[in-house]
Formats: sequence, structure tokens, C-alpha cells
Amino acid sequence: MSKYEITRHAFTENIVSVLKKHFGEYAIDVFEASPLLGYINNKTKAANRGSKARGAFANHYALYVIIEDYIAKDFLSGKTGFPYSKYEGARFTDLFRRQRELPFGAKLQNHALNARLNDEFKKFYPAVGKPPIVRDVEKQRYWIQEDLLQVKVRKKDGKDETFNVAQAIIEIIDEYVATKKAAFEGFLNTCRQIAELGKSDPAKAIAFVTQQLQPNVDARVFEIISFAVLKAKYGQMSVWIGDSRESVAEEALVLYKTGRTNANDGGIDFVMKPLGRFFQVTETVDVGKYFLDIDKVQRFPITFVVKSGNNVEQIRSAIREQAIAKYKIESVVDAYMQAVEEVINLQNLFEAFSEVVKSKKLQDVMDEIVVQSKLEFNYNEDDDSEENDTEQE
Repeated sequence: MSKYEITRHAFTENIVSVLKKHFGEYAIDVFEASPLLGYINNKTKAANRGSKARGAFANHYALYVIIEDYIAKDFLSGKTGFPYSKYEGARFTDLFRRQRELPFGAKLQNHALNARLNDEFKKFYPAVGKPPIVRDVEKQRYWIQEDLLQVKVRKKDGKDETFNVAQAIIEIIDEYVATKKAAFEGFLNTCRQIAELGKSDPAKAIAFVTQQLQPNVDARVFEIISFAVLKAKYGQMSVWIGDSRESVAEEALVLYKTGRTNANDGGIDFVMKPLGRFFQVTETVDVGKYFLDIDKVQRFPITFVVKSGNNVEQIRSAIREQAIAKYKIESVVDAYMQAVEEVINLQNLFEAFSEVVKSKKLQDVMDEIVVQSKLEFNYNEDDDSEENDTEQE
């Protein structure tokens, strides 16, 4: 009987608590014998780390909706009268619709159901040799790998017993989502309060935004704050543009957050109109990630907004040094570096925010933070904000 090491973190005790409810004194034995539970344990490390929402639930929900179908069709209870191997499978459209009904699931796409869950599970447990999701591409039918739900444990009397972890997994994911939701709501409530303070106590509002422009702030929060600041900054600028010399007119610069309406955006976070500038927000100075983003848009120039305290020259030098080490050929590196249109670091954002405050646009920033928080954390119920990419990969 194989055993899988458990890497404990804050949410692990929640998992153990659910397992004890279902399996009593054999909870830890079940935990250690189940690669699926081990995978979920790895995927719930972020439960108490704040409010990073987008992308955090895709694999959880792919697993959730297929196991939910397994339970709903009475395979857990054994009332079907035939084995799960004879089941025609859950329809993709049903699973896809269901995951978007779940909390924070309104913007999820099909990728986790089709490949990403299986690929990531394999990275964690390469020796298992069985993907969690079995898929018939032609018929668009899906099954959970039932072998991974059935966990064999040696009991104290020396006999083996098989426990099914389906219901426990559903409850663990429910509890994880509830924990994350509490963190999201806390952040959103803070944003609302601070937005009001922007009117009555600007100093506290300024301090709040400044606190979010730090290297250790949550990535999702940083993206929201940086967008709000840059939108307000560029909103005070304009260009002269037209189809002909006679039709040239002044047009204000407007920054759009692409992730709000289209997750299949090639990794581009913001787009500026009418100049057509691309912005990508990143936490690291990782040349592989930078050049991948550049390749996605066929080396169209990108401005990188970097959550780093290093100065712009240091960031550019770090990118180039990594690129030289990886690609060796300077002409290749030069071509990529030319596509790095601009680097905006934390100091640049501080300066931009100061300019915005001096221009009496603080409230614009605060209001935008609230709006983007709602959208990013899927508090927006407007169907128009959802992606319409439901095609199969």
C-alpha cells in the first residue's frame, strides 16, 4: 500500500477535520494513502494567504463538478444498479455550466477540465499513472478516475478496507472556497471603507494605496492597485489622432483591464486606447515568462509593470543577463529586448500615484479599486462581463 508524504500548512488541519468526520480514526491513513487528497492539500496552501482569486479555483472546480456528478448519479451510494465503468459520462456543457455557477467560478474556462488538472496532477504524482479526469474528446463526455476515489487502508485488525473519498473532497473544497471568500470579502469591505475615506480622510486613503505598492503584497491586489493608479495617470493625458490631417482631433488615453472581459488574452493584462499599448503585470524578473508573453503577441512591444523595488535599469539588466545565459545568441536577445517597451517598477507607481493625488484624482483611484475588486473576485453578476470562450481545446 503506497503512502504519500503530507506537506502540512495552515489549511491542512481543515482537511484532517473533514476526513475525521468521514473516516474517524483512519482519517490520517486515508490522507496518506490518497494521491488525490495529497494533490488537494497542495492546492489549498493559499487558503489563508489573502485575496488572490483569478485562476485559484479552476482545477479545484474541475475536480469538484465531476465528483459532484459522480455522487449525484448515485455511484457513491451504489444505487445505480450498474458499475461506474458502464456510465456514459458527464456532458461537457453540464460540467462547464455547473463550475460557472459556483462561487468565484463565473469566469472559468474549459482548460482545467480538458488538460490542466491532469497535467498538474501528473507533476505532483508522476508514478500514479492515472489522470483524475478521463475524457472522450469525440463525444465530449467526462468521468472521474474512480480508482483515485477508492482508497485502501489496513485497519487495526489487519484487514484491508476501501474508503471512498468523493464526499470528503466535495466538503474540503467547499470549506476552502468559504475560507477564500471570507478573505475576499474582507479585502473588498476594506476597499469600500477606504474609498469613503478618500472623501473624508484623504491621508488614510493615500496610506492604504501606498501600503499595497509593496514587494510582498498579494499579486492580485497589486494588479488591481497598479491598474487603478495607471488608469488615473494616463487618463490625464491625451494625443492628437485622426484618419487624415483634416480629421485629427485630441483624444484622451484610456487604460482597459483585459482580464475583465477576456481571459484568453495572450497574457496581456492592460491595453491602452488609442495607442494600442500592451501592459503585463508580473511579480518576478523571470526571462522565460517575459519572453513567453512577448512571443504570445508575436513580439509586439509590451510594457511590464513589475512588483519590484529594484530600479528600472537593474530590472532590464537582470532580464538581459538571464536572456544571454539562456539563448547565448545576442541578436536573438536584442530582438526580445526591443519588445520590452517600458518597465514600470514600484518607484514609478509611487511617483504616478503622487501625481494623481496632486491632480485631485485620488477618489478616481479609490473608486476604480472597488470596481476592479468586485470584477476580479467575481462579485459582478452582469453576464456581459463573462467570457464567451466555451469551445473545446
